[in-house]
Amino acid sequence: MSNPIADPGHGHSPAAWTAVVIMLLAFALGTLFFWLEMPALVVASAVLLVVGAIVGWIMAKAGYGVNGPKYTPKQH
Repeated sequence: MSNPIADPGHGHSPAAWTAVVIMLLAFALGTLFFWLEMPALVVASAVLLVVGAIVGWIMAKAGYGVNGPKYTPKQH
């Protein structure tokens, strides 16, 4: 059984949510542009996917990650 005090949060942080939303949007747009045969926009979506990962990493380093000082977990 897990200890709620030692539980790292499993990515429930502003950094994780922001990265996932950006990357999900990039993946959905890339799929749409692939089916519409717009190769330049497919490549732009792939770049946006990488940007989403970088934004999440930067936010985590800025303190918005699970163990960051600017993150306060919600009480259950």
